[in-house]
Amino acid sequence: MRLDHHPTWGYADLSATAEEYQRLADAIATGAGRADVTVSPGDDALAGVEVTGTAGPGVLLGYDPERRVLVISGDEPGRALLASILRDLGDYDDGGHLHIEHHPGHYYLAEGSLALIASSPHGGMPRR
Repeated sequence: MRLDHHPTWGYADLSATAEEYQRLADAIATGAGRADVTVSPGDDALAGVEVTGTAGPGVLLGYDPERRVLVISGDEPGRALLASILRDLGDYDDGGHLHIEHHPGHYYLAEGSLALIASSPHGGMPRR
């Protein structure tokens, strides 16, 4: 898994294998766990993802600069939806990516969430 934080642009960039997406989705669904980065870190690289269950409402994606981790916290319904989206992404059989970004009235992301771009295990763009 590779996870970079781009503070100038206000988003994090995630790429992972299908298996890594499945493990991350499991941690998100249960509301507890940590997924560590497996690619050598660079200047923008984060150490991993930490998941905690909270009362919500919704899911908050945040950045802990001291520990250099993406923090995912939130209620069970929101976490279940985000976990399902990442599991589906891990199952892509071609390239592609998702923009997971809050907007007013978002159905599961809480206001103040860090934007996340998550790429398919086969790369960020389709090969077609």
